[in-house]
Amino acid sequence: MSGADLVGPSAVPRSDKPPRRVVLVSVVGAVGGFLFGFDTAVINGAVDAIEENFGLDSIGLGTVVAITLLGAAAGALLAGWMADRIGRPRVMGIAAIIFAASSVGCGTASTFWTMVAWRLLTGVAVGYATVLGPLYISEVSPASARGRLASLQQMAIVLGIFAALLSDSLIAALLGGADAQTFLSLPAWRWMFIVGAIPALGYGICSLRIPESPRYLAARGRRDDAVRVLADLHAVPRGQAERDVERMGATAPGEHRPRFRDLLCRRTGLLRIVWAGVGIAALQALVGIDVIFYYSTSLWKSVGFGESASFGLSVLSSLINVVSTVIAIVLIDRIGRRRLLLAGSTGMAVSLVLMSIGFSRSVPVGDGVELPGAWGPLTLIGANVFVVCFAVSWGPVVWVLLGEMFPNAIRGPALALAASVNWISGVAVNLSFPTLRELSLPGSYALYAVMALLSWLLIRFGVRETMNRELEDMSEAPVTQASERDATTAPL
Repeated sequence: MSGADLVGPSAVPRSDKPPRRVVLVSVVGAVGGFLFGFDTAVINGAVDAIEENFGLDSIGLGTVVAITLLGAAAGALLAGWMADRIGRPRVMGIAAIIFAASSVGCGTASTFWTMVAWRLLTGVAVGYATVLGPLYISEVSPASARGRLASLQQMAIVLGIFAALLSDSLIAALLGGADAQTFLSLPAWRWMFIVGAIPALGYGICSLRIPESPRYLAARGRRDDAVRVLADLHAVPRGQAERDVERMGATAPGEHRPRFRDLLCRRTGLLRIVWAGVGIAALQALVGIDVIFYYSTSLWKSVGFGESASFGLSVLSSLINVVSTVIAIVLIDRIGRRRLLLAGSTGMAVSLVLMSIGFSRSVPVGDGVELPGAWGPLTLIGANVFVVCFAVSWGPVVWVLLGEMFPNAIRGPALALAASVNWISGVAVNLSFPTLRELSLPGSYALYAVMALLSWLLIRFGVRETMNRELEDMSEAPVTQASERDATTAPL
């Protein structure tokens, strides 16, 4: 396949702008992120109806919601392995089929266990999208624009969440409530799921129209195809494309197919660069961002804010997240990944400490508590500063960095492992927070502040800058069990 399958001819771009073809195929790669956001958030409007229709207790309802996260961890592990064997666009197509099938399956599920099975499959597709977007976009993008283009994945995720919430509201309003039996004998809550098949089908069609990653082609010995795709995507002369593909081939695994065992090292269990990636992925979740987005409404209510105000504050945090992601896209190729992450870690640690202190000042009032004096506004400011610092840095930049930092020979399985650890860490945060809140709300935020401090230390001493570096510069030779290159993890 060629980039011409998707777009027509274009002139050589200006040096400060990525080629139009690259932008378009990157947008297609990021559609998986949109489905990731949509399919994880769409259940928000259907939770009460699912609980009532299936007669679920809290454990059953929690299973329906949480099983998607476990499926995502499994899907992330599978995605890198599959992408290295049958190619990036083909796995995108498989993910699109699963997204579409699970949307319809959830919308027509007649029993609790059928719903659980379809939600598990939804998670598998989400796990695929977590890996495929950063992997594909990083491999097709020029170094000068790779950060901005790879950040499209995070933007697509937050837009998918917004679209899901908007879709739920519109369907409920048009059909007269979540349980209204007004269209083809199906209640509104079932259509909330089914409508997700529309963007999934679009993703599948687009996956047939985009070219294979030139780095994947080079690794499979298909040099002529890699040269053609690279010249077409980057709008460069064939001679330059040939030189670039030659470099790609020099760091590719050749006939050897990357496997998870290639990530292992006798001395430390995993290669140092893989440990760094796994640590980054885990800490992105362990700083507690999910607590702000999944528990914020009940959190603000628990410290004295009214119901209406609590919902409004949650919407405000979501809007701030979208705006801050745009800022990250603007900055990432100007000031670099490390600087953004270090600044974000610092801001998150300070704001989390402020929130911890603020919640420790709460006083009993009637059956509840409230934050006295200036502590209410200060804690609210701390929460939104935390959202800004995360969304400008650790939200999008982590996935950009994970798509870049690993050597070509292990990028697929290493990124898959990191993404799976990210999902498992997210499950741990979501399951533990209700208990931590009961034990000590200030203490839980102090714990997240410690994680933010650890994130600063990891970036400062364990990760080097990847901005404006070709992926082939991440290593001089393929990684093997017997050869671990310290240069790939040396700090600046």
